[in-house]
Parts: sequence; C-alpha cells; structure tokens
Amino acid sequence: MVKQTVQIGDSAQSIGSYTAGCLSGAVSLPQNGTGYQMMRPTRSRSYGHPDLIRFIENIAQTTNLQHWGVLLIGDLGQPRGGPTLSGHRSHQTGLDVDIWYLLSQQAASRNLEFNERETWGAPSVLVAKSDAINDDQWSPTHEKILEAAARRPEVDRIFVNASIKQLLCTRKTSHDWLKKVRPWWGHDDHFHVRLKCPLDNQNCTGQESPSERDGCDASLAWWFSEEAKMPIPAAKKPEPLALPALCDVVLKANNQTKLSPSHP
Repeated sequence: MVKQTVQIGDSAQSIGSYTAGCLSGAVSLPQNGTGYQMMRPTRSRSYGHPDLIRFIENIAQTTNLQHWGVLLIGDLGQPRGGPTLSGHRSHQTGLDVDIWYLLSQQAASRNLEFNERETWGAPSVLVAKSDAINDDQWSPTHEKILEAAARRPEVDRIFVNASIKQLLCTRKTSHDWLKKVRPWWGHDDHFHVRLKCPLDNQNCTGQESPSERDGCDASLAWWFSEEAKMPIPAAKKPEPLALPALCDVVLKANNQTKLSPSHP
C-alpha cells in the first residue's frame, strides 16, 4: 500500500535480508534507458537501491555496445522494499532484479507502447512440459549476457532454471563465473540477479558466499530428480519472516520526513 519512497539518514540503506527486509532511499529505474526497457509499469516494482539501478544501467550499456539486444526489465522492488501481497518472497531490500530472456527485435528498434509492456509475456526458453532447452528461444547471446552480469563484482548470485545451468556447464569455455549462476525453481522465462550488500549498509544481511566450485557436479543432478520436481505441500511452505525493527520505522514513516538512523 506504500506508494512513496522515504530515506533514513544520509544514504540509501538496504535493511534486513533479501526475504525479510526493507529499503530506505530507494530510486526508481527510468522506464527507458540505453539498452533496456521496463516492463509491467503498473506493478510499481521499479524501485531499488542506487547500486541496483547502476548495475542495470551498466549491464544494459554493455549489451548495447556489444549489439546483444535490448534487455526487458521485470520486477525490482517496491518503493520501500518489504514483502509483497503477491508474487516474490525475495526482492525486499532493493538488491534483486528480474531480467527477461526475451530479446525482442521490436524493443531493439523502438520504445514499446504502454499496452505492450503490460500485456507481453516472457516466453519460456524450455520446450513445453520438459527440461529441454528450446533453441528457438535460446541463443549464445543469452550466455554472453549471463557471463557479463556474473563477472560484475557487485553481483552475488544469478538464479536460472536448472536446465540453463546444465547447458552452461556443457560449454567448453571458462567456468570461473559459473559459481555465481545458481539453479532455482522456475526461472525459465527470466533470470534473477542478486547484488551483494553494499559495504556501508550495516543493517543489511547478506548470504553466505557461493562455493568456489562451478556447481557442475552431483548437486546439479538433484534438480532433475523426482524429489526436486515434487510440489511443496501448502502446510510445509515457510511462513513470512519477521522484519527487522528498523523496517517498521521505514514502512510507516511519512514520506515528507527525513529521519535519523537512530529514530526509535
């Protein structure tokens, strides 16, 4: 229900964890920029930490310079982060962004219309009801974009479908960047980039650093097992996590008020 950003202190702050947190000093990604366009504007999930906005603008400039196409940007976060009423359980601290795999020729030639941004779907890169990669939806350019994103030092993880991870593992190229590319359920129509906690954000809780291994081992095979494909019963789904106390201040603050970090 919160529509406005608010800032506590003198700089933007990601507070709490990716799945239980909030964001102070959020910035909204412009609808259009060099090498990218925002999708689903009415969702109002175009907000992120300034580090995330810079990352998106930088990776999009790279794709533009390399003539890889225009990135279609999905969800970032809400104006003050925090949990959503529906959809993502993460994206709460302004450090997560979804990027579609779709490299549209139309988007490369013009700014998309409002109704196109609202109604287009992100197509899966898998053959329907299978784990096979659809060669009509996937290309070496996608691999180059993933590698460029993974090699950026501010990136912590990139979540992709297990079949995409498996495909990347078969390539006879350098695997040093693959440790950041992690299999996760879904993610067959977009990849999810997660940044590290900014160094000066003392209230931000990061994840354990990814293993130094490339992940092309038995741990990947599990994702194709019956256990991995079995739906999680509703009774076993995790309850929402409690937010840090500081998030209560952020989410309830008047957007006209600039609060100090020590405000109770």
